[in-house]
Amino acid sequence: MSPGETTHISRHEDEIRENLAAWRSRPLLRRIYRAFQRRIALHLAGGLTGRNVELGSGIGNIREVIPGCLRTDLFAYPWIDQVESAYSLSFADRSVDNLILFDVFHHLRYPGTALAEFRRVLRPGGRVLIFEPCLSLLGLLVFGLLHHEPLGLGEEICFHAPAGWTPAEDSYHAAQGNASRIFLGRRYRPLLDPDWKIVARERLAAISYVASGGYSGPRLYPERALPFMRVLDSLCDRAPLFFATRLLVVLEKKSSS
Repeated sequence: MSPGETTHISRHEDEIRENLAAWRSRPLLRRIYRAFQRRIALHLAGGLTGRNVELGSGIGNIREVIPGCLRTDLFAYPWIDQVESAYSLSFADRSVDNLILFDVFHHLRYPGTALAEFRRVLRPGGRVLIFEPCLSLLGLLVFGLLHHEPLGLGEEICFHAPAGWTPAEDSYHAAQGNASRIFLGRRYRPLLDPDWKIVARERLAAISYVASGGYSGPRLYPERALPFMRVLDSLCDRAPLFFATRLLVVLEKKSSS
């Protein structure tokens, strides 16, 4: 194992431990995340009873909203059902109804290569549900100044892996702006395979999440104020160019493919 791989694993394990501790100690965080997950669940192909798989499950809380969802990650934590790489999934062709990526897409160095693998395992009409940072004016501030991962706005997106590349060569990567650049911008969207249909692009203000402090920041309001914050969210949702901090993208594999 190379020093870079050791650092990657150590960073991931440290983050998981910190996130798990925050999840257990922050009831406001749990309520907000469950609302996000319920929003994702509304877009599942075939409803909650299909074969649903989450990639990069982290602390593995998805089953609180989507029962039976298969939890996967690059690392074998006790609550993870199986280890999977987004670039080389173990599932048979056309065997999965939905793939859920919650704050995972921006870690894909080669998103087009991963999407090709997703298309392989999804049944016709199956969906990829992507929940990511959104780069409005507020989003740029929140994720650019207040988050440790880079936005990657000055970097070219390498949509497809170079010839001869294998998932074993992958290393830590983060570019929080990639989902906004690919699915909201014009430059990279033509690179999407025509077998994909974009069925939803929802931009959410999610001020209630930002002000909650998330997993590691200071909480700026008490839990009892969450109903008021959700009203504020709905008002700010009307001006996504200014206030959107979260993006939900739903891709559907066309039935003819």
